[in-house]
Amino acid sequence: MYGQGFGRRTGEVRLVRMSEYDRRGPYFDRVGRKRRKRKKHLISVILMAVLLLAAGILSGVRVTSAGHGEPESVAVMESVQLPGNVNAEPAEPEGGAGEIVLLSEEPDKPLVVIDPGHGGVDEGCSREGMTEKEINLDIALLLADELESLGIESVLTREDDLAFSLEERVRLAEEMGGDIFVSIHQNACEEESAAGIETWYSGKDQESRRLAQLVNMGALEQTNARARGLVESDDLYVIRETSMPSCLIETGFISNDGERELLSDPVYQEKAAAGIAWGIQYYFYPKTMYLTFDDGPSEENTSAVLDILKEHDIKATFFVVGENVRKHPEVARRIVEEGHTIGIHCNHHDYKEIYESVDSYLEDFQAAYDAVYEVTGVEVQFFRFPGGSINAYNEDVYEDIIEEMTERGFVYFDWNGSLEDATRNNEPEVLLRNARESTLGRKKVVMLAHDIIYNTVLCLEDLIEQFPEYKMEPLTADVKPIQF
Repeated sequence: MYGQGFGRRTGEVRLVRMSEYDRRGPYFDRVGRKRRKRKKHLISVILMAVLLLAAGILSGVRVTSAGHGEPESVAVMESVQLPGNVNAEPAEPEGGAGEIVLLSEEPDKPLVVIDPGHGGVDEGCSREGMTEKEINLDIALLLADELESLGIESVLTREDDLAFSLEERVRLAEEMGGDIFVSIHQNACEEESAAGIETWYSGKDQESRRLAQLVNMGALEQTNARARGLVESDDLYVIRETSMPSCLIETGFISNDGERELLSDPVYQEKAAAGIAWGIQYYFYPKTMYLTFDDGPSEENTSAVLDILKEHDIKATFFVVGENVRKHPEVARRIVEEGHTIGIHCNHHDYKEIYESVDSYLEDFQAAYDAVYEVTGVEVQFFRFPGGSINAYNEDVYEDIIEEMTERGFVYFDWNGSLEDATRNNEPEVLLRNARESTLGRKKVVMLAHDIIYNTVLCLEDLIEQFPEYKMEPLTADVKPIQF
């Protein structure tokens, strides 16, 4: 799902392209930006449409929406001043002069509801004159500014030292049509050494967990605070009762002398806000990872990989070995039936034989192609060279092979991230480290793994877990290949 729900408000009929507006509630923030309620704008749009239609009736002007209706020879109106200081400029109609064309509104931006916990008589936890409610609000206001700089809209449940009930906070989030809800809190403990960041989420959906992962990860990376992990709980009202994905982050311990000093520092607060904003940005706009598996299928390991991918609703790409397809046809068919991409790796994994000549490569490829087609009915488009497109075995022939395969309409994929699971040192924790280090934060990663390796199966759940900022997709014809 990966945040794709933020456009759900665009299902309404849009009559006019409006200038950018702020629909985040009847508040003013520190620099005086007015936050108007979205309902007010909808009323303005409706009123504007009525006025234009009335003007059209009275003056004989035909009002149409873009691209619809037959042109008429009528007078053209000047710009109309609309409620809310929104101007409707007459556009040049496709059908001819004399029409006012109402353009669609720009797509909505995602809306984040930021909840600074506590407020008013409810101070939250406190130590040495510092109250939780103040720190929560400071970080929340900074977070709103960070999100604005990223093109993401936000509304705060409070912008002053006011008391709002938990029910009121949830009601505001629902009324504003928030896409996600992030509540900001501070921690306290009798044990003064307790420190670090932890993030809570409700078990109501996987998206809440992913949001919590990203918010927690971003805050930790920016602040270098101690990691206390994620906590799943349905005990916290605001994250349990909101219908949108929600999380609650405890950004530190006021009861810890060192963290209390940091939390009062505006620079540290900015780091915490920037980290949370980083997580929110990648919740809505994730990078892309293409999980690819070579050398299968195998009966046990590939089946286990498919089980994990199905559980997480992830599609991947399998570059198969023809001989293994014939040995395990039911697994090969399952790859296709469950929506994964299937490609050719080779027929017989013997580098010297495959790369002896162009003809030997083509012969091996054809055998693998035939195996996949006979078993699954798929006419394969993609392939991966054994050892990669450039390796010690194919130095003399790889250019000719690429030319020939390209002429035949096939596309090859190398990789720019790897578990390095085909090596001897392939303990699960090593594979996870290899994967993280090899991505280098790229926006598009083709990750190499092998579904015949038992330790790859063991670490796959954790691999998916450690990359919440990436949306995992199968390779398709629309993907620009990664090639050495």
